[in-house]
Amino acid sequence: MSLSDADRELVVEELGREPTRAEAALFENLWSEHCAYRSSWPLLSAFDSEGDQVVVGPGDDAAVVSIPSAGADADDDTYVTLGIESHNHPSFVDPFDGAATGVGGIVRDTLSMGAYPIALADSLYFGDFDREHSRYLFEGVVEGISHYGNCIGVPTVAGSTAFHDDYEGNPLVNVACVGLIDDPDRLVTAVAKEPGNKLLLVGNSTGRDGLGGASFASEDLAEDAETEDRPAVQVGDPYTEKLLIEANEQLIDEGLIESARDLGAAGLGGAASEMVAKGGLGANIELTNVHEREPNMNAMEYLLAESQERMCYEVRPENVERVHEIADRYDLGSSVIGEVTDGNFVCTFDGEVVVDASAEFLGDGAPYNDLPAEEPAEQERDLPEGVDLAEAFEAVVGSPNTASKEWVYRQYDHEVQVRTAMAPGDDAALMAIREAETGLAFSSGADPNWTDAAPYEGARAVALENATNVAAKGARPHAAVNCLNGGNPEKPDVYGGFKGIVDGLAEMCSTLDVPVVGGNVSLYNDSASGPIPPTPTLALVGVKDGYEAPPAALQGEGELLLVGARSLEGDAEARLGGSEYLAQFGGTDRFPESLANPDAFVDTLADVANEESTLATHDVSHGGLAVTLAEMVTDGAGASVDLDAPAKGSPEALLFGEQAGRVVIETTDPRSVREAFDSVTPVYVLGDADDSGTLDVGLDDGSLSYDAAEIADLRDVIERELD
Repeated sequence: MSLSDADRELVVEELGREPTRAEAALFENLWSEHCAYRSSWPLLSAFDSEGDQVVVGPGDDAAVVSIPSAGADADDDTYVTLGIESHNHPSFVDPFDGAATGVGGIVRDTLSMGAYPIALADSLYFGDFDREHSRYLFEGVVEGISHYGNCIGVPTVAGSTAFHDDYEGNPLVNVACVGLIDDPDRLVTAVAKEPGNKLLLVGNSTGRDGLGGASFASEDLAEDAETEDRPAVQVGDPYTEKLLIEANEQLIDEGLIESARDLGAAGLGGAASEMVAKGGLGANIELTNVHEREPNMNAMEYLLAESQERMCYEVRPENVERVHEIADRYDLGSSVIGEVTDGNFVCTFDGEVVVDASAEFLGDGAPYNDLPAEEPAEQERDLPEGVDLAEAFEAVVGSPNTASKEWVYRQYDHEVQVRTAMAPGDDAALMAIREAETGLAFSSGADPNWTDAAPYEGARAVALENATNVAAKGARPHAAVNCLNGGNPEKPDVYGGFKGIVDGLAEMCSTLDVPVVGGNVSLYNDSASGPIPPTPTLALVGVKDGYEAPPAALQGEGELLLVGARSLEGDAEARLGGSEYLAQFGGTDRFPESLANPDAFVDTLADVANEESTLATHDVSHGGLAVTLAEMVTDGAGASVDLDAPAKGSPEALLFGEQAGRVVIETTDPRSVREAFDSVTPVYVLGDADDSGTLDVGLDDGSLSYDAAEIADLRDVIERELD
């Protein structure tokens, strides 16, 4: 590890001397792209993070928002925390441990706010499913997430899985967590409070695993990364994490914690320096006081090891002994490593000073990069010809991108904690926040086909789709966090695409009045096979009274309506850019623009979804209307759909176009739905639901017909290939 010449000059100027070896390593990690956001920070001001519901915005381990209470104690505040992080590079090198420790890290971010983790979402992106290496990574990542989440008793309830050639050399693993704070007095932040307070390290012992993880995450993956970079990957212990979760609860219950920080990127050096910097303070730390599991560790290893299941707490001197007692009760290590001061961040090793620098300079002194950006070229229209519609239907519905992800989510315990009112497999999960008698809808994901075709418009569609997911379950979008993934920002075309997803996501979230309260940036997702598509994972929560919601599955008793299209006439609706149809059959097209008034659409959809006459709701997105209808059919409920009116557009555009912000509604009162959306967006009659268990689609020049068993066989491609 080494500082760049330019960074070293800044450090020498600030310190008035050459940095020690430990200081140089600490600066390199804290000033890395992963920690300092040097290339992305100038763009992030585009996000609106303000709102009456926002309690703690960006900058802490997790964001905190208040949620409305619907019960008798409606005046009592209930908070939820939102956090998201990436573990991309580690998951390429070691898919099981890389993904598992990503779960552990985001859960500890939740703990450090005084919250109890109640739900996880995983958004995963891999190379082409047909490649053996992609399947190896896919299986290892899912196993790592399921093992860690199941062991710690936190349900994984939402997420997404996508396959795209450009992730072959660099998969993405983005994990989000929701936590619950049922009493505002339990809220803790990372802002150190007072000189003289002690700094305690609680949790697992420190070893040499994960050394330089922040720096490693800020570089392109080399061809030999799977062997050479393995020491930079942390090794998780979920059973210790479960003990840490329960110990943290007791520490918060007894009011023993003044501030807290999870030990993640840059280890102890990062966590402790960031805590005191946020309070405008400093610290004195003796590194040899750290409880360790490996002998003869040096100062740099103590500072930068990213060993898992560890927390740094600020504790008043009179409470130190009680913290030790609670740690002992849960069989966790604990050590007083130093104290808060009003001076520099000073670390000693066997009494010798190895770090002496301003905590603020360590955390915020890195200069931002002013990088050139090239606008992506607009896609030209070059559509495939002569594709049979039945062949297209089977290819799109049976693609691993749009097929059933049950093989993934059935490995997760989504019922632990008994809060999951709507399980994985629907548009959004729904969690019962009984403390407030409020339902919390949760959606997470992105579509690389969209943002590869058009970064700006594709990112707008990602935001609108996630908002549509929660609104389709009757919830109003409330707040969001994002994980912005890109390639090497030093390449102008790559940085231009990254800028596009930032601006697009920010613009749509602002239009929807959804504050983006936190997030994560992961750049240098580049390898010998090239950069990843710009990938803006959004994790969004919505709120509603109660825990009931219409399912995506047809009930077989109502009329089917398509709501939210810009228009089914004209050129705008005919666009197929970013679609799975083009991914399967080749060709290019411009990405379709989102509907004109998405905020009114989402608000109205949430109202309509809560009507008793609404029997089923399902968003139209990945794979288009063909996939939506196929997913709604069950053994006991089918549909007869008429798409044969020529004025509505080409059959390909109708079936496979992926304009975001559309929904299919099964209703027994179609008139009220049309009236609700009258001034918002067109409403089209698709046909009727019935008890046939068959999907019949009438087209201008023919028809398609598939029963539930045939559709299930198409959609079971992942399970069929892996089991």
